[in-house]
Amino acid sequence: MVRTLAAMPATNRRCNQLALACALAASAFTGAAAAQTSQPAAAVAPAVPGETMTLSQAYRAALEQDATIRAVRASTDAKRERLPQARAQLLPNVSASGSVNKNHLLALGQNGLADLTYSSSNRSLSIRQPIFRPYQFADYRQAEAQVADANASLDKETQNVAVRVATAYLDALLAEDQLALVAAQKTTYTTQLDAARKRFKAGVGVRTDIDDAQAKLDQAVAQELQARQNLAYTRRELQVLVNAPVGKLAPLDAARLKLVDPNPNRLEDWVERAELTSPEVRSLEAQRDAARADIDKAKAGHLPTLDAVAQWSVARSDTVTTINARYDTRTIGLQLNVPIFAGGYNTSQVRQSIASVEAVEQQLEALRRDLALRVEKQFRGVTEGVAQIRALEQAVRSAETTLESNRKSYEGGVRTLVDVLNAEQQRVSAMRDLAQARYVYVLSRIQLQALTGEANEPVIEEANSWLKP
Repeated sequence: MVRTLAAMPATNRRCNQLALACALAASAFTGAAAAQTSQPAAAVAPAVPGETMTLSQAYRAALEQDATIRAVRASTDAKRERLPQARAQLLPNVSASGSVNKNHLLALGQNGLADLTYSSSNRSLSIRQPIFRPYQFADYRQAEAQVADANASLDKETQNVAVRVATAYLDALLAEDQLALVAAQKTTYTTQLDAARKRFKAGVGVRTDIDDAQAKLDQAVAQELQARQNLAYTRRELQVLVNAPVGKLAPLDAARLKLVDPNPNRLEDWVERAELTSPEVRSLEAQRDAARADIDKAKAGHLPTLDAVAQWSVARSDTVTTINARYDTRTIGLQLNVPIFAGGYNTSQVRQSIASVEAVEQQLEALRRDLALRVEKQFRGVTEGVAQIRALEQAVRSAETTLESNRKSYEGGVRTLVDVLNAEQQRVSAMRDLAQARYVYVLSRIQLQALTGEANEPVIEEANSWLKP
């Protein structure tokens, strides 16, 4: 047996220490990436049947139970793993291999037939550390941009949850109000129909009053059926979001509702804020950065790569001429790889990546323009909503006064029952418009905050404070 290295135990210790150091370095880098993985939110206890569900409760339940946000969270966690995978390409790569063989040799030579049976083995430990790899460096930058895109997309969907929950909750409240108005209207028409029949029977009324009252009552019955269907559907929408049965909802308290203009009260300030903080803009900006990194990756196909390589191997009886011999070998050095020609593949990739960057740039510009329009719409929904609500409150008061005047005039024989019915319908219509305007105002405030990436729990809590406890 031949030994080329005299101090084998020391060699083993040095190689083991080197492998352990590389493993610890890799663990330190990957540990930082693992810290970025989002932790699941604490479970939200389902609402007790029969209790009133507030907007805040519905929002917290939807954050935990809504299938769409859960899917986006899982997708984001998967995309975050792109960063440690790209980082791993820049860290030391340690590999070990070994083989043990049983060899049988029959050789016919000048000395006759030789029949040999012997064992051979080979063990090796290799360590490779990238020094200059432009492609992997660009890939790491691209991974950072892709993770930023995933985080922005998750933030965007979180904003959408606030909007979707508020929309479903307020739609359900509006449906309840409409049903209550139609039910009260039906009761009024029923009373008026009975009074018209009595007046006709007493000889002081006309048949036309009965027919008009009956027509209004029939219309109210049809509207009540439609209102019940709408209420069931809107409550079902909310139930899908919170993944729990929906009982009583806390109604909007007009006395608690704060009719104030946005802060700041300049449209330009909101547009500027949205362009800086909107999750949609941040997502596309990250996609643009990822596309730019793709250009660097394509250009890296023309550049050389340089690695540091270290290897230790132990071979025994490697060939028939080295039977019963053992060789311990250590090597350390640099490995350079220089690309020369790839048939134009890399050049084509560069052109393709440049075109992709241009496409994302135009998408980003289109998004900014569309975002400005949406911000203006919601901003005006808040500012003009204040004036509209106050105008409709006055319209309701005027309609109630008109109804009372028509009733007294009808009793005095100056007005007809048709005038009373029309006044009642006008009053209900004004009350319905007022209720809808209030809900639109509340929703516009939440949507305006969502466009700037600020539709979070404090915003929902503010809207929740406007509900009756």
